[in-house]
Amino acid sequence: MKKMQFKVQVKPMDEQGDIFPRGRTLLRYIPIMLFMLIVISTLSGCHLVKTTISSPSSTGEDSQVGQIPESEPEPEPEPIVLEEEITLTALGDILMHNTLIWSGGQSDGSYAFDFFGDVAHLMEEGDYCTTTLETALGGPEKGYTGYPLFNSPDAIAYHLEENGVGGVVASNNHILDRGFKGALRTVEILEDAGLNVLGIKQSPEDPGFIIKDIRGIRVGYLAYTYGTNGLTLPQEHNYFINMLEKDRILEDIEKLRPEVDVLILILHWGVEYSISPTENQRELAREFLQAGVDAIVGSHPHVVQPVEYFNIDGQEKFVAYSIGNYIGHQRGQERNSGVILQLKFRQEKVIQPGSNGTEEKLLSESIVLDKVEMIPTFSHSYYQNGRQKFRVVPVEETIGKIHAQKEEIFTEADLPLLENVLKTTQERLKMLSSEED
Repeated sequence: MKKMQFKVQVKPMDEQGDIFPRGRTLLRYIPIMLFMLIVISTLSGCHLVKTTISSPSSTGEDSQVGQIPESEPEPEPEPIVLEEEITLTALGDILMHNTLIWSGGQSDGSYAFDFFGDVAHLMEEGDYCTTTLETALGGPEKGYTGYPLFNSPDAIAYHLEENGVGGVVASNNHILDRGFKGALRTVEILEDAGLNVLGIKQSPEDPGFIIKDIRGIRVGYLAYTYGTNGLTLPQEHNYFINMLEKDRILEDIEKLRPEVDVLILILHWGVEYSISPTENQRELAREFLQAGVDAIVGSHPHVVQPVEYFNIDGQEKFVAYSIGNYIGHQRGQERNSGVILQLKFRQEKVIQPGSNGTEEKLLSESIVLDKVEMIPTFSHSYYQNGRQKFRVVPVEETIGKIHAQKEEIFTEADLPLLENVLKTTQERLKMLSSEED
């Protein structure tokens, strides 16, 4: 930038040395002097810097140099509710009469059964399925026989496993039909087929119960029988079968309850062919439920008996005194009727997620019997190509197939039978509820 030049003319001083004309005051020239000072400062590269210092109180912000403001803590996340549901399925008694054994005989001397084709989807759709097998698997050397001393081919064990059964109750009145050795072999074959064996202690140290972990829900099973038809165990093996003794059952419940979320008790009890439980059974059921059992499943009467709901400390619990026969060849409609029982339990967990370096925390956990379903079934004996065969059918579904002309064996002439089975079973299940009403 080109530097500007100013030419200042200085007048001669008067006699007293003043540069101002005499008679004028100093105040008149002050504005001119200030203007000249500003111009000179600007041309010489000098400038005035105005610095403003703000008080922290005037802005509300920290003005200290280099200090990083503290971040506010993250808000605590909302609790998460997790729900899980499991279905436990129970089937009625399996009675391997002579006719059922013969129906599975093959030309080469082996056995292959086909009882469950119409109900396999119901057996498999739950998370765990149990049934009571009223026969020994004592081996062919003993001869295969039906009532009164049952001994069946091993093929029935594999047939059950292939159709969704996971646990077999061996504590029943026919487990010793081929003696203690036959009972030992029965347990061995069932386990070889991939099945859990319920109601048996294979050693004095064996707890006599099983625990199944189903998607994080621990389910315990206890099973007992009223007796073994007068057949006895060797004295040194008296521990082998879980017998229905109240004090022992209460002790086992006390041991198992803290280890599980759900506790199922299976009892082989009651009066054969009676349509009602005894008062003693009802009293025992209440005691076992109060001790910590969630549901009781009964077998042995070979007919369907009523079910009963109990409210124990604000929690609904359930008893099926007898769910009838699943398959067999007894006389009469009632002895060939049963139900597939489905117990649906719902678990709810409330979890506080972790935040700011903390771990997640379980706030609460509960599990309830959410729903009970009972599907009537019928053990159907029929002939095909001159040979007697057996199958289990779901009654209501089969009635629908007949109406839709999709049923291959039953015809419209069989509708009265099936409709009566359905009506009788449904009424029987509700019988105790009707008495209370």
